[in-house]
Amino acid sequence: MGSAISRREILGMAGAVGGVLIMNGGRSLGAQSAKRIEQMTPELGSILTTTEPIRELATGYGGDIGPAEGPVWVQEGRHLLFNDINAARRMKYSPGQGASVAMEKTNEANGMTRDLQGRIISAEHLTRRVTRYELDGSMTVIANSFQGKRLLRPNDVVVKSDGSIYFTDPGGNAAPDQWDVTLSGVYRVSADLGSMSLVIDDMVRPNGIAFSHDESILYVADSRRRHVRAYDMLPNGTTAKDTSRVFVDLGGAEPGVPDGIKVDTQGNLYSGGAGGLYIIDPKGRKLGRIVHGQPATTNIAFGGDDWRTLYFTTRSTLFSVNVKIPGVPVPVKKRTA
Repeated sequence: MGSAISRREILGMAGAVGGVLIMNGGRSLGAQSAKRIEQMTPELGSILTTTEPIRELATGYGGDIGPAEGPVWVQEGRHLLFNDINAARRMKYSPGQGASVAMEKTNEANGMTRDLQGRIISAEHLTRRVTRYELDGSMTVIANSFQGKRLLRPNDVVVKSDGSIYFTDPGGNAAPDQWDVTLSGVYRVSADLGSMSLVIDDMVRPNGIAFSHDESILYVADSRRRHVRAYDMLPNGTTAKDTSRVFVDLGGAEPGVPDGIKVDTQGNLYSGGAGGLYIIDPKGRKLGRIVHGQPATTNIAFGGDDWRTLYFTTRSTLFSVNVKIPGVPVPVKKRTA
């Protein structure tokens, strides 16, 4: 396409300057608008206290091609991986040590997760595909087309406890082509990679994706409409489309849209929205908001030895805050019938 050369030129320039990163082991890195935790209901106190510090861990990421994104905790290595889309780099943050480059040339990877075997699964913007990094260092393409048409621009991904892979494909800046799929959808790939199906087709810009703690509900953020939708799951791994509903509206006058989303072990949902990062109960009620002083929350991950550290990325910065309820671990535990 006509924009491909300019995108590579921009990426090259971003890579040249991307090594100048401001980062440390958890101290504040620069002047921001006042960070705070807002309590909207008394129930927030059982999850997060308003005096809990919001820690700025690393900054200097992002740019025209894309922001910091896709955090995922690697339990056995005690570190967090996240993507700098603009520089096409994967970063590694180790508590107390700061951030470093873990991988170059990520194909502008966005959302990440780990499968049941601990392998990294990544949604790549530049190549318009979902990939898996094998334990021997090789790479497997999970999906790059559907019914003979190219995917638009995969954004985020989650793995269910049966090993099946779900990802969002909202499209992006690429000009439409006759060989592209014609809608922004959510797809399921079977654990053996043998089949692929379109499971959601009623969204404008599907973005972040997460299962409820018991996997009975699939949540998907529609960034364009600034809300999170919920879908009941069927036994065959597809969604009951007639159950499509708005779970929570996260719009408002302040900047920020629902993007990456995560769930804790008691069913509470965490998502960016207008003015910060929201904590929402299983009924869709907003309990509180983490105001981090940046234009948007791009993605979220639970981590730490007890899964009680809430990491989140903005366009330029990695933050963390400690919570009382652990998040659903990644990889999720395989369930037996």
